[in-house]
Amino acid sequence: MNEPFLDDKRKKIALLIDGDNAQPALIDKIMAEAGKYGLVTIRRIYGDWTTVSMSGWKHTLHDNAIQPIQQFRYTVGKNATDSAMIIDTMDILYNHLVDGFCLVSSDSDYTRLATRIREMGFFVMGVGKRTTPKSFVNACHLFIYTENLAPKGRSSQSAPPRKREARKAEAREPREEHADEREDKTEAPRKYDPIPLLKAAFDMAIGEDGWAELGMIGGYLRQLDPGFDSRTFGFRQLSQLIRSYSDLFETRYQELEGRTDVFVRMKEEKAEA
Repeated sequence: MNEPFLDDKRKKIALLIDGDNAQPALIDKIMAEAGKYGLVTIRRIYGDWTTVSMSGWKHTLHDNAIQPIQQFRYTVGKNATDSAMIIDTMDILYNHLVDGFCLVSSDSDYTRLATRIREMGFFVMGVGKRTTPKSFVNACHLFIYTENLAPKGRSSQSAPPRKREARKAEAREPREEHADEREDKTEAPRKYDPIPLLKAAFDMAIGEDGWAELGMIGGYLRQLDPGFDSRTFGFRQLSQLIRSYSDLFETRYQELEGRTDVFVRMKEEKAEA
């Protein structure tokens, strides 16, 4: 099932941004993602604002009412931003100022922080690049990859595989990359096949009648992989991703109390002669 927090938008969220690991151009989209799970009441970004690299944030901070927190780099090669952000997070946590956190960074140093937030019973989501270490991703209730928030023209993700023929093609040896593709490898790593996760989530959500409610499938997908996102495969909604595999799944719609619920069933595989 979906966790209660995910369905209650009256909750308060603290948006804490590691300025060394975030992009100003995506802040509007990041705030929109955090806003899906609650009201963003605390908005802070951490960094050394005396450096030239932070100058691009000025207008973004004003437009979104984000408070900049100054943190000098006391030693060359050391990132003091992490420590300042962690200390503030724990202060907010123990003062119960919010119900959940959105940590914006691709740094594995926040893994233990995310774990601690979960242990205390608070909601935590992460936002970062697809190169973010899996330990940090899995420490969150859910994780949003910034590649899925970037404009379509900047994403090198192609349309997702359709049906068995396309999925078999993905299993072949990768072709030789061109130079420009190798340069973008850190931003758009190799895609993975969503079918194993979809099947596992379906098995967890299935009812006695053989059907599973789509919302429950989505909740279990987040439990299995907090970074799972239908946008990774070119679809805005999970229902669209599942319908693209019409050889594996069938869907039906049910009107109930003014809303439409979607149910999914896995098709029986035909025995080969």
